[in-house]
Formats: sequence, C-alpha cells, structure tokens
Amino acid sequence: MPITQWKGRAPMETAPQRLRAGLVAGAALVVLLWAARLQPSARPDDLIGAGAHLAGLLAGYGILVMLFLMARVPAVEHGIGADRLARWHAFGGRWVLLLCGTHGLLALLVYALRGGTDLLTANGDLLRYPAVAAAYAGAALLACVGLVSARAVRRRIPHEAWRGIHLLTYVAAALGFVHQLAGPDVGVTSLTTWFWALLHTVVGVLLVWYRGFVPVRQALRHGLRVATVKREGPDVVSVTIQGGRLRELQAEPGQFFRWRFMRRGLWHTALPFSLSAPARDDRLRITVKALGAHSRRVRRLRPGTRVLATGPFGALTRRRRTRPKVLLIAGGIGITPMRALFEALPAGPGDLTLLYRAGDAGQLVLRDELEAIAAERRAALHYLVGRSDDAYDPLAPQALRSLVPDLSDHDVYLCGPPGMADATTAALIRAGVPSGRIHSECFTY
Repeated sequence: MPITQWKGRAPMETAPQRLRAGLVAGAALVVLLWAARLQPSARPDDLIGAGAHLAGLLAGYGILVMLFLMARVPAVEHGIGADRLARWHAFGGRWVLLLCGTHGLLALLVYALRGGTDLLTANGDLLRYPAVAAAYAGAALLACVGLVSARAVRRRIPHEAWRGIHLLTYVAAALGFVHQLAGPDVGVTSLTTWFWALLHTVVGVLLVWYRGFVPVRQALRHGLRVATVKREGPDVVSVTIQGGRLRELQAEPGQFFRWRFMRRGLWHTALPFSLSAPARDDRLRITVKALGAHSRRVRRLRPGTRVLATGPFGALTRRRRTRPKVLLIAGGIGITPMRALFEALPAGPGDLTLLYRAGDAGQLVLRDELEAIAAERRAALHYLVGRSDDAYDPLAPQALRSLVPDLSDHDVYLCGPPGMADATTAALIRAGVPSGRIHSECFTY
C-alpha cells in the first residue's frame, strides 16, 4: 500500500523542530536587543543592572511564548500535539517565574546600591513609580498562577478555580507590558517600542481569534446539539452530537475537540474529549468516563442540548504513520481515539493489531464494536485484563513481543493514563521499537 494512502491530505501544520527553532531565534533576537544597549563596564552596579535588564526582557518574551503555546492555533496543535504543547507551557512557565524573580531582585539591588539605601527603603521608593507597581502586581499574579499549577496544589482544588486563577496570566501579561514600555530597554526608541508592541499584538490577536471568535463561528455555522446519550458501561456513556456541514471541520480519527455543553454545571468549562468513532456527515461521537465532577455531569445530558466545540486538535492521526503495520495500544478510556483509528486506519489483513488494557473485564467498553471491526477488517484484537500491581505485566517487553512477533516493524499508537503510557513507551523501546515510531498523546484533567 503506497504511503500516500496511509497519510491522506494533511492540513497546514508546524513541525516541533521548526517551532523550537523559531522560539529560540526569538529569544536570540531579544538578547541582541539587550546587547545593543549594553555599555561595557566592570562596576558592580552596572553588571547587576545589565543582568536585571536581560532577565526582564527574557521574562517578557517568555510570557508571550507561554500565551502563544496555549492560543490553540490549529497549525501548531496539529503538528505538535496538545499534550506536548501543555508540557512545553508548564516547563516554560517555571523559567518565566524564575526570570521574573531574578529581574526583580537584581533591579532592587542595583537601585539600593546606586541610592546608597537598604533594600527595604529601596523597595518602598520603587513602588512609588506606577510602572514598577504594575510590574510588582503582574509578578504577584504570575506567582499565584504558578502556585496553583503545581501538581500537589492543583490536585486539591476544583478545576473551575484553577482555570479562573490561570486566566490571571492575561492580566499579568498586560501589566508587564505597561512596565516594559516604560523601561530603558523597550521604550528607549520608537523601533524597539514598535517591535515589542507588534509581538504583543500578534499574540493577542491569535488568542482572541482562536479562543474566542472561532468557537462562536463554529457554533453558529454547524448548530451542534446532543442527539443521543448511550450508556456503554459502568460510569461510561457515548454522546452523539449532531450538526450541519461537519465535513468542513476535517476531523480525523485520533483527534479531539474541546466541548462546551450549554447546560448548568458544564457551560463554563471546555472539556477535551476524543472522537470515539470516525466523523460522519452530520454526526460526531465521544465516549466519556466519569472521572470527575464535569464528566459525571455529561452522563445527565439530554438530547437537544446545544454544544459549542473548538477543534479538531491533536496529532494522533494517520499522518504520523511510517510503516505498513500498525499496533494500537489503549489503556482504560484511552480506547476512545484508538477505537476510531481501529476502524479508519488503512491496513491490509493482518497488518492492524489492537491491545486493550483494563483492570478487569467490566472496565472494557465498546467491545461489540471492536469485535465487529476486527472481524470485518481481519485485524487482531487482544484484551489485556488484570490489576496493574499483578505479578504478570502484559505490556512488558517480552509479553509485547509474544503478542506481536514482528513488533519492531510496526508503528505504535498509544493512549492511556500517564503512568501506563510512560511505562508502555519504555517497554516498547526496550522491545526494539524506535522512539520515532511511537505516537502518543496523554492528558490529565
């Protein structure tokens, strides 16, 4: 089968390497902007001041990068994957907080040195400047966002609270922008002011367009509503959403949408759920397990409920495929994108295998559909049932080679809980599958 038949028509997308190179180039340009203003000096206050300016510029640039990564630009999400973008965002956020703290501390030190005062007095003097007060407020908001985003804290607060506090990042970015325009690095010439304002404008437009305008436009154009809610198993339901002109969305098996159901308790939160079947002309389907307050409310949806959907997103599609043979591995409710791929991936008899991992037989969902697809396509289907702490691990390297003898010749698509996904990825690599042929997306919500 020619490789063009595997991949299909690819929408515009950005490769991870290209995006990383672009972000690094932007950081280098910021350093050049700093270096152009640098006056060589060996005085301690000048050295500390130079460090303060560099940390401040990089912090401002870093905030823009964090906002851009979460702007839901389709070309970026399709090429990189939402889970990887979220990891980059979290990693970069730590550096932004560190740079903000470094900038503030060094600026305070140099002000105290040049004024011949102590740090407490210098701090009080600086707060009299409106632009500095704005920077203090912005830094405090960012610190608050960073605190609630720490894993230990986030697990203990409702998602609505975390989301609401996280939105303070926009306010912090605006306050930082005010501070930067008044500073000696950005506001010193019209060219640097224009350049910095242009960066903020571009990111702001992307955020408003893709996180505001596009969802509203799709809602008006496609008129999505809940058609049916079907119980699939304990705490699991499939929701079919009906609308018009859905082919225009170009949704692919393996992708997900962010769904906003217009009913009490759900309308204010966009829930990321994968398609559990290929998109039809007028219908989309998701399968949801009750893992939290929001997903439990999905079970009580009624036909006719209006739906706002943003997407499709995700890179777990057939365009990642490089080999004729494909192995799909699903853990728990991670079966949803795998079920869609199991039906839609082009494959000859014997070239497609699905491994479905669950704690017990009662947790297996969509079994009838999976077995019908396997019979029709002459594909292999294996249920791997057992507790994760059992002595025998069906996803260990030797077990995988036993189930799939020519494992190293396969592309592998993987979706499951983070711990299972990490352990399975390591096992696949030890079993001889190159890391470049392991395609996964993993979400915690």
